Amino acid sequence: MQNRAEAFTQTQDIEADTGSQRTLLTLAVRDYGDGDDSFTEGIDEQLEVVTEWWSGHGAEPPFRQVPPPDLRRREDVEDFLREHGVREMEGQALVMFITGHGVSGARTHFLKLPGSVKGRHLNTSVRTTELITAALDSHVRNVLVIVNTCYAGKIRSELDEVLEDIRGQRRTQCSLDVLVTCGHDKPVQVRRFPTLLRGALQRLRTTAGITTPYLTVAELMAEFERELGTETAIRQHRLHRVVDGSGILTPTPCIPNPGYRYGHDLAGAGLRQAGTPVDDYWLDRATGRTQDSDPGWYFRGRDDINRSVTEFLSPTRARGVLLITGTAGSGKSAVLARAVVLSDPSFQEEPVFKTAVDLAAAGTVPAPGALTGAILARHRGPADLARDILRALGVEPGRPTSTEDPVVTCTQQIVETLRGRGEPVTLVIDGLDEAAELPRVIDDVLAPLSEFCSPQIGQVPAPRQNDGPLPPAMPAGLRLLIGVRSSRPLSDSPVELPDAEQGLSEALQAAFPTAAQLRTDGEGSEKDIAQYLHALICEGGHRDTAEEAADLVAPEVWPSFILARLAGEQLRAAEDPAAVAHRPEWIAMLRRGVEGLLRRDLALVAGDGLPSDVALALLRASAFAAGAGIPWSNIWPRMGRVFLGRQLPDWDDMIGKLLKSRLNGYLAHDHEDERRVYRPAHEAVAEVLCDLDADLLDLDADTPDPGADTLAPEESE
Repeated sequence: MQNRAEAFTQTQDIEADTGSQRTLLTLAVRDYGDGDDSFTEGIDEQLEVVTEWWSGHGAEPPFRQVPPPDLRRREDVEDFLREHGVREMEGQALVMFITGHGVSGARTHFLKLPGSVKGRHLNTSVRTTELITAALDSHVRNVLVIVNTCYAGKIRSELDEVLEDIRGQRRTQCSLDVLVTCGHDKPVQVRRFPTLLRGALQRLRTTAGITTPYLTVAELMAEFERELGTETAIRQHRLHRVVDGSGILTPTPCIPNPGYRYGHDLAGAGLRQAGTPVDDYWLDRATGRTQDSDPGWYFRGRDDINRSVTEFLSPTRARGVLLITGTAGSGKSAVLARAVVLSDPSFQEEPVFKTAVDLAAAGTVPAPGALTGAILARHRGPADLARDILRALGVEPGRPTSTEDPVVTCTQQIVETLRGRGEPVTLVIDGLDEAAELPRVIDDVLAPLSEFCSPQIGQVPAPRQNDGPLPPAMPAGLRLLIGVRSSRPLSDSPVELPDAEQGLSEALQAAFPTAAQLRTDGEGSEKDIAQYLHALICEGGHRDTAEEAADLVAPEVWPSFILARLAGEQLRAAEDPAAVAHRPEWIAMLRRGVEGLLRRDLALVAGDGLPSDVALALLRASAFAAGAGIPWSNIWPRMGRVFLGRQLPDWDDMIGKLLKSRLNGYLAHDHEDERRVYRPAHEAVAEVLCDLDADLLDLDADTPDPGADTLAPEESE
């Protein structure tokens, strides 16, 4: 079956041939001269929400919106269609919205006009199907018509016959859809449609979390239906699809997604799962920000390790493997993400890039385009990871037969692709230790790539002899920059690692015998953490006490940057960060790690209108969610109710408060199945949340009073 991503790609390919013009036409009869001001106001509300929805979104230009005409007579409608060339219109998308009084004849549905004469609708009203077919039989590649009139369902049988007269090539190659707001024998309430459509608009901006720039017709209908609530209301007032031209999976350019968050795609990242927009996974980790709307760049120091990474990515080195390793939370992903983001040519236009470069030491900024692709291995199995690598190389994975092993097939395709490359390839793979079926990932996906990573000193192909065959071409080099967790040795002497880590270390060394290694948790990293804390606290406006607070906290949280981030979030929200950092009970809490900080933050959010037990239930739901995370939609509220043990009147409001609160720093977001999903920001956070025996709402003696950080310095001392 064709998946959604493939369908969307095909839609984009078609659009490239027809231009990018997108048009919204509204045919609305506002005033019938009967003194019904309520009806006129309702029509105006419909036009307002339709205009808002189609006004613009993301990277695409807004729809060209033709001002609604003043429709009094049938001739006015015909003049409008002719003046704007609707029947001969071309472009990417056309949306036609029809609203007013509808009249149902024996076999025909009419749009009633102020000049319509009862009993003479054939000559004084307009056949609704004439308006619809003017759009459907145009030259626009994607058409959506929405009819919001009484008895609109009547047009279904009419359109079934009319569609046969539209050329077959257009019916099969273009996206033609028609929606009506009621059945053939049902009137409409003039204010119901705008109320429901605005509710769907708001859901798509917040709770739905759909990440594609366009929606499918089915998604629009589903969000509209969720606003209806009861089964009775759904049966009476749901949308009806009377012409289906785009199917279930294909997003149509006629329906912009109001919740789409436009961002730069990482150059060369090549896939949605791994190459998330710069303002998502990679930028979060590169900057060290605590909120995804934060424009700051907080990571400092690490000059030696960043310089080594930059040297590894220099044009003079064509091959090799560099492992970025360290304990949990020690900033491995930050090092990798910094290289990914700063080497992205498109990102270099952003102000935050200039900030990062101004802060960078000499020789620590990779060259533009140094990376071919960036891949996140977290929870990816061997077949998934192999396909991700292929897409990062710009190659669509082949489809194995029923008797073929997809891992072997994809890996062979990777090897063949690399052998055909004339230029070196550089890939970043982060979170390898969190991949599924890790032994097979290393043995069957990564190990076969070793031939492209190993140094080829003295292996220059021999020159051609006389008229003999050409020497074999040297395969392109491959540079792998891999992030993987490992325990920190206590000394320079050999230390026996835990079985799992020993197996991972040995397997990687066996796969890549010449791999170099850089640790993120060395002795010098304490200074880096202090600089990171200082930057976070200064952002809160506490430059006078930031250095003192950072120097006090850094030794307590080292080598964990995740603890530093959570502690820094608390300190920059305090009136006097240094005074808080001096308090023995706060330091005692800090020494309890994530659990101690989370206890205090859960208590603090209660003062912001988010009950602590509700917040904990939502956080635990994100921790227990499978895959990349939990989607908001109607999934997060249901799982939250399970952990809370009771129902709430407005779960969406609680989730909205959670994402705007200090607890948002405990979450990370990602994309899965074209939905925005949320999960704990780090495995250390997930482990605490998944421990159901831990009473995180119990403020014991080691947890400071949540309100104490607002005291003046002399009082807190």
